[in-house]
Amino acid sequence: MARQSLDIEYKTPEQIVLMRAAGLVVARALAEMRAVVAPGISTADLDAIAERVIRDAGGQPSFLGYQGYPASICASVNEEVVHAIPSSARVLRDGDLVSLDCGAVLDGWHGDPAITVPVGAAAPCLHRLAEAAQEALWAGVRAAAEGAASGQGRLTDVSHAVESAIRRAGRYGIVVGYGGHGIGSAMHQNPYVDNTGRPGRGPRLVPGLCIAIEPMLTLGLPRTTELSDGWTVVTEDGSVAAHVEHTVALFADGAWVLTAEDGGRAQLGDLMTRATGVLEKT
Repeated sequence: MARQSLDIEYKTPEQIVLMRAAGLVVARALAEMRAVVAPGISTADLDAIAERVIRDAGGQPSFLGYQGYPASICASVNEEVVHAIPSSARVLRDGDLVSLDCGAVLDGWHGDPAITVPVGAAAPCLHRLAEAAQEALWAGVRAAAEGAASGQGRLTDVSHAVESAIRRAGRYGIVVGYGGHGIGSAMHQNPYVDNTGRPGRGPRLVPGLCIAIEPMLTLGLPRTTELSDGWTVVTEDGSVAAHVEHTVALFADGAWVLTAEDGGRAQLGDLMTRATGVLEKT
């Protein structure tokens, strides 16, 4: 296959199988964390669960030690958008909204998803915010799958789909300066995947391209600032934020969502690549 950019790492089907294994590990870690999210649990408790699941599977937490990051997950609560460091002092309260971002590397290949979970009796507007983020994520995934299957897709088709889904959902702020990314033998690779933009631009959506799509939206304005810890990103106006993410591999007939337990079948239908049955046996 002709390479469109030396800066993008295109994966073989065999390498994507390895990424799927890493993706399933982090999917299990997020599932276990989601199951215990409740008032009274600390974000450090959630971090310990994720590290246990990842290490028990023979993997390593991608985040731990990354550019000095001190934990296995990012646990961002309410106005925290991304990259909040878990702490035993950060105890979830009834009505909070928590975003959990978790990465693992297994046999040299990475998986990177995120979920947003209401805590206890969270307000309906927070449930709608989390649902809008999830809908935008899957709109981006479908755009990537459609673009790969048609042979005509470009990267910003994904960005445009994410933005359009958020605009349809309501008056939410779309965080700027943070977005998705290529992923594979490193957690963060080219290309950058923006959450806004006009369609039809950027690298082609071709088989072997693996990207992490990750919408971030707020109940208020989109502007953010980084706290003095050098990691935690918060909304400037204090509005609550949501962040979700999946790692997606592209094929000639669609996509495989490597960090979804069902591979994305429920959302993608016929756009889920038919190659998965063969690949999973390799």
